[in-house]
Amino acid sequence: MSTTSFPTHTPETAPAAARPAMIRTAAEFGTVPPALGRLATSPVLLNGFLDASAAFEHSSLDRIAQEVVIMTVAVRNGCRVCVGIHSGFLRKLGRAELIAPLRSGRPLDDPMLEAVRQFTLRLLATTGDVPDDELQEFLAAGFTPENALEIVYGIGAYTMSTFANRLVGL
Repeated sequence: MSTTSFPTHTPETAPAAARPAMIRTAAEFGTVPPALGRLATSPVLLNGFLDASAAFEHSSLDRIAQEVVIMTVAVRNGCRVCVGIHSGFLRKLGRAELIAPLRSGRPLDDPMLEAVRQFTLRLLATTGDVPDDELQEFLAAGFTPENALEIVYGIGAYTMSTFANRLVGL
């Protein structure tokens, strides 16, 4: 993959419509991660992903369940940069024990988080056409129809990110 098609932009070199997001990111993290620098080539994609990921953070799923969804998508889609970034988030959240099983596709010890992982995988495998008995199993694990739809949303947001990151050579 030639990265010359996807330069790593800075707030100064990014297209005008991407600059506000780049400046906010730099202020929040102290730098613009290379992945976002490359995604800035398309302000629509950059802004759309940042908006989608921020909305997912406000879902009814707790932060750890959100990270399980994200890591499951990232591993399934082979996005090394996403796996690395979200492994770091799990460490910061005090849940480093989840990283190895999520990276290797092994079941999680926590039954609720394993239900999230399995439901995410089932949604991906069936492109949303999850059999009713499997949906009912997810709901019986203590989740709601709202949670199920928000996992779909998380899959969408992070499929966008994982595909884009792979396209730009990350």
